[in-house]
Amino acid sequence: MTFPDIDTPAVLVDLDIAEANIDRFQAHCDEYGLKLRPHIKTHKLPRLAQRQIQAGAIGITCQKVSEAEAMISEGGIEDVLITFNIFGADKLSRLKKLAQKVRLSVVADNVATIDGLAGTFCDADVPLTILVECDTGGARCGVTTSEAAAELAAYIDGQSGLMFGGLMTYPPTGQEPAVQDWLTKAKKMIETSGVSVPIISNGGSPGMWQAQDVPVATEYRIGTYVYNDRSLQDRGVCTWDDCALSVLVTVISVPSAGRAVVDAGTKVLTSDLLGLDGHGHVLGRPDIKVAGLSEEHGVLTADDINLNVGDRLRIIPNHVCVVSNMLDEVQLIRGGTALGASPVVARGKVW
Repeated sequence: MTFPDIDTPAVLVDLDIAEANIDRFQAHCDEYGLKLRPHIKTHKLPRLAQRQIQAGAIGITCQKVSEAEAMISEGGIEDVLITFNIFGADKLSRLKKLAQKVRLSVVADNVATIDGLAGTFCDADVPLTILVECDTGGARCGVTTSEAAAELAAYIDGQSGLMFGGLMTYPPTGQEPAVQDWLTKAKKMIETSGVSVPIISNGGSPGMWQAQDVPVATEYRIGTYVYNDRSLQDRGVCTWDDCALSVLVTVISVPSAGRAVVDAGTKVLTSDLLGLDGHGHVLGRPDIKVAGLSEEHGVLTADDINLNVGDRLRIIPNHVCVVSNMLDEVQLIRGGTALGASPVVARGKVW
């Protein structure tokens, strides 16, 4: 379906598929006794966060303070983990206000961040829960040794207004045994010092079906699964039929027999490649390559493009999370029925 009444470029979200994705992975977590805490940076829609919680999620994950503010004010969310080092007086002031509204926890991987949190929450009625972020091989944020994790846990435990809550990691894909060993060692070191480790938060959509292979983890964080995208299909994590978000485009030029141009460029499809060749998958036309993007144009190539000006196509993007942050609204559909536009409430909430 190419929905002739919807102007293009447009982002379509098929709620039937999104809800099926939510239910399928929730059932997977339930089977293995793993708590699910979905990351809303993928969809940024309160209605889908609510749906995830209705399905059984224990709360949500946010990446920034402003993102959490938007979801709480619009979505009635009660439990939030912010997986980002929060630094700066304004952010800390807003964080303290959030903590008065919901069960709130954050992460930290350094003393400077912890000191800022301690100075803000020293007189709080309820201590702020902090998880120590651990680099188990993903090479992003996080302490790089179990010893460092234990040292930070003890440091947090000694601060008034703060409570050590456990460990958090964004793991390398396909390295579950190494992640299990890393986290198990850190947990034992911390517990030996007399501090409990109630939460171990692991997660990432690329490794979603192997979540149970890190049994030391108590919860799993996951975002892209709600929509899925070309990067996950390429990894074998999902099929095209599991992709809930697509970009509806119109052909605006056919300069040659092997090339056409559509009305969506980097401002909609994004320039993310994630190691893939091309910038998306054209549904129903696997022979077409989304060969290049400029800001407002997408160039399609094929041996025989066989398209006309005015034709409409749907493209599954490489990286769906970024697409959600590109437009003010998405068009909700159920199969072949258009339901109308929905504002992307947490769009642009990057501070």
